[in-house]
Amino acid sequence: MKVTFLGTGTSQGIPIIGSTHPVCLSNDFRDKRLRVSVMITWEKATYVIDCGPDFRQQMLRAKCHQIDGILFTHEHADHTAGLDDIRPFYFRQGDIPMYAHKRVFGELERRFDYIFTTENKYPGAPGVIQYEVKNNEPFQLKGVTVTPINAFHYKLQVFGYRFNDFAYLTDVKTVAHEEREKLKGLKVLVVNALRIEEHVSHFSLQEALEFIEELKPERAYLTHISHLLGFHEEVSKKLPENVFLAYDTLTITI
Repeated sequence: MKVTFLGTGTSQGIPIIGSTHPVCLSNDFRDKRLRVSVMITWEKATYVIDCGPDFRQQMLRAKCHQIDGILFTHEHADHTAGLDDIRPFYFRQGDIPMYAHKRVFGELERRFDYIFTTENKYPGAPGVIQYEVKNNEPFQLKGVTVTPINAFHYKLQVFGYRFNDFAYLTDVKTVAHEEREKLKGLKVLVVNALRIEEHVSHFSLQEALEFIEELKPERAYLTHISHLLGFHEEVSKKLPENVFLAYDTLTITI
């Protein structure tokens, strides 16, 4: 199984429009972060988690020609706003499978009604197949068991996903004990670390490191990073030996 980090930035990305913050002005390519997303591949399967406003650019950069489905963590724009750009895949493959909480589908149907409508549908609109994700109900994707991880982004429920020995969580602030138990024995954990200071709806760096220390995966990668975390090179030097800052285009093998 391979995981490609399509984007590792927070909702505004890095650099932020108009910002003169030193990290936003950095020349290090690892400090330039599109909105957060990953592509997971194994054998002939390709799945993407989240479909933000940089989706088109990410798919072109990754030279991705087909996807077997999209899993959504939650409905915020930086995770869903690129949905219209599934059209090239739809034109080649037909309806695109999508996996999400029932609430998320409701929000997507409201925002992208022309995709989900069954009446007088515009002929150029893409089509999707909806698969509802429910907590404590693992599901199969081409021979791989996917376990939903229920968490909270402030007061908003979000899903993380475990694929065999790999798990991906973003935009989490609170993870209950029973959900943490689902994350034991991982080879690789990806989790958000927004900035140094605490935040109301995201793990800070310290909170993410404490979460990793509790779960003890073999390796961990930090994502959903803002410019306030600091320069990639400088922060990386201060991390535990099995914890790494992810960056856009990084590919890891599990």
